Amino acid sequence: MENVHILAQRLTTRGDYLPFNTEQYINQEPMFAHRMVEKLQTTLDIEELLTIYAEHAERIIKLSGLQFHTALGAFQLEDSDKQHTPYSFDLDLNGEHLGKLVYFCQYQLSPSIKSKLQSLHQILIYPLRNALMYQRVLQLATKDSMTGLYNRSQFNDSLAQRIEHGRRHQRKFSLMLLDLDNFKQVNDNFGHKAGDEVLIAFSNILKASIRATDSVYRFGGDEFAILIDDPEFVTNKLIAERIMASVEHCDLMAKYSVTTSIGFTLADNADCEENIFARADKGLYKAKAAGRNCARAI
Repeated sequence: MENVHILAQRLTTRGDYLPFNTEQYINQEPMFAHRMVEKLQTTLDIEELLTIYAEHAERIIKLSGLQFHTALGAFQLEDSDKQHTPYSFDLDLNGEHLGKLVYFCQYQLSPSIKSKLQSLHQILIYPLRNALMYQRVLQLATKDSMTGLYNRSQFNDSLAQRIEHGRRHQRKFSLMLLDLDNFKQVNDNFGHKAGDEVLIAFSNILKASIRATDSVYRFGGDEFAILIDDPEFVTNKLIAERIMASVEHCDLMAKYSVTTSIGFTLADNADCEENIFARADKGLYKAKAAGRNCARAI
């Protein structure tokens, strides 16, 4: 007879599908909760908190993915598979909405399972609140005050982290560099207030054109960058086309005849910060040389 690997069990008293070790968790719940509290207190990194939390949540449900959506952005468990049904829970503390916790699970969540998860949320919510407060303080030093985008300093840190993460997990990412065509003449002919309005409008276009897993940066002036969490040039092209189309249909951009030129490249495991940036910059130069208002890959 072939061996059978049981991944989940059905508890006949409730009809719930649960991981096989759930009964052990139920019997020793106070001990597991204490360990969870101890581990959650070791970090202020939101993604690390999700990883620690998922280790305990998986004793109750078989997760395929986990995300936390907040005003600061979306955070997710590494290698989350979002193919299965999402189940969302609002996390609130003393009248403050912290965000939305989204589980991806192949089994339907029954009322009793949701109740157990909500009990775990009461343990998670305070470390999450502390991590969010810490992130807000960091943003004061890492955000561009006018556009709200990440600044050059944060870009340098994020690029180094992406490269290291790619080496460890054999995952590629993309770097896109952008600047505005004819921007200097806006400041020269209409003043810096008009120039600031153009920069803010373009920043909003960039934020609306990317996904939650991507990030946008302003270096200063009219220079911008996007780190794209996807190993395919197809995604870069789609995002570039979306940005250029949005610029074309923006009344403010059209008023000042401003367009954008874009260069992008795909990182590989041999890359360092300098050479991936140089390749994307070369793509941007090629776009300028091709007549502007276009995108070029290197």
